[in-house]
Amino acid sequence: MNTSQCQVSASDIQSPLSQRRAFYRTAWRWHFYAGLYVAPFLIMLAITGLMMMYAGTLENYRYQNLLHVEPAGPIISVRQQLEVVRQQFPEATIKQYLPPKTPEDVSRFAVVTQQGEGLFVTVNPYQAQVLGSIPRDNTMYQLANDIHGTLLIGETGDRLIELAASFGVILLVSGLYLWWPRDNASRAGMFRLRLGQGKRTFWRDAHANVGVVTGVFLLLFLLSGLSWSGVWGSKMVQAWNSFPAEVFGDAPLSDVTHAAMNHGEAEEVPWNLEQTPMPMSVITEEEMTGTAADTANTTSHHAGHHMKTSVPARSLQQGIVGNVNIDSVTAFARQEGFTNYRLNLPQSATGIYTIMASTMGKDITDATQDRTMHIDQYSGKVLADVKYADYTAMAKTMAWGIALHEGDMGYANKAVNTVLCLSFVLISLSGIVMWWLRRPKGKLSLSPPPAPNDPALWKGAMVVIAVLGVCFPLAGLAIVTVLVLDWLVISRVAPLSRFLG
Repeated sequence: MNTSQCQVSASDIQSPLSQRRAFYRTAWRWHFYAGLYVAPFLIMLAITGLMMMYAGTLENYRYQNLLHVEPAGPIISVRQQLEVVRQQFPEATIKQYLPPKTPEDVSRFAVVTQQGEGLFVTVNPYQAQVLGSIPRDNTMYQLANDIHGTLLIGETGDRLIELAASFGVILLVSGLYLWWPRDNASRAGMFRLRLGQGKRTFWRDAHANVGVVTGVFLLLFLLSGLSWSGVWGSKMVQAWNSFPAEVFGDAPLSDVTHAAMNHGEAEEVPWNLEQTPMPMSVITEEEMTGTAADTANTTSHHAGHHMKTSVPARSLQQGIVGNVNIDSVTAFARQEGFTNYRLNLPQSATGIYTIMASTMGKDITDATQDRTMHIDQYSGKVLADVKYADYTAMAKTMAWGIALHEGDMGYANKAVNTVLCLSFVLISLSGIVMWWLRRPKGKLSLSPPPAPNDPALWKGAMVVIAVLGVCFPLAGLAIVTVLVLDWLVISRVAPLSRFLG
């Protein structure tokens, strides 16, 4: 074998290694830029998630004198409790009744004042006595929830967070590739913290290993959160999994959706019902002269058109108009097996009673018991009865996933979520520390990993972008926008090019 043949063979042997190194640097570069955007959002989401998870415990302690009573004799009728709330808050709109979960708990009525302030009015169920009110809007939970969902800037904030969650998926995939052992050097740091090999090695091990161990959980958090987002969630996944209103049979439908029963950013309605139109009560000539006895306000907005219909379903007080009230509805709820639930009251002449028990509303922790029932406020007919068995596979996953996401499945769930949130903060901060330690001193630059020279690698990256653009539209659009800006502006302005690398 001559020398030239030996040289060609050596080149052939080295070529795959060089390609692997170039691909590694490409993945590292994508990981760097995605992390640059995602890290601050991930820290924010983890901290506000912790605040939301523990806000209920703190507020229960803060308002314990308004939330707990000594059992004393039989419970007064809910209708009488409702009346004392009306007397105490004559100008407010009473939206909802939440029955006591234990004998020591109070009854709660959700009201909205004339000024638009949301309150929980608590009532001693044994004495029909108003104990006080708890704000629904100006709370630690609501503040954390608003930041968590919209950054307090509405739809723009929702889109920015959705983009961060979408890029988070890129981080997970590229991070797993970077961590995956390829040689002895990379295997040395698997599931280990090398304390004696310098700061960069220590932080690299902490970042990579904690990321891999918690990666599956982070993916579940990201996907369940994305399912609420304005584009990927609302326009795609949620829309495809919404409960079909046609299943309600002949029940007349309103022009409002179930999402109207949510209180601001606080989600109470099951995920798959939010976009589904609400049934409405049927008004006959007799009822046109007034609304039902327990309609929560005097608003006469008639959603949709009025029509008579026959609903082939069970009824509460079939054919006895006027006997349907909050007492008979709550008695029917107990008869139907509801234990922990919330009862939404009719808000107009065509409004309905809605009995709802869901993991989304924190009423229950067993998703298989999710159930939403709508009742005509006049005839008492059951207009719809949606159970867990009626959900799509994705909706069932969300019923469980949201409860786990929010730490509602008991103390163990809350403890695990606490560790995960702290781990996500550590991953983000360790990534920042790694960049700080390797950046060139005295140089004004982001100092990303070097770009590959091989055009084939960029073609592969464009395939990834195309797939990403289909799966996560905002992320795909953002990457294409950055590439166009790079070509038109950044690459032509030397200071920008040097800073961004």
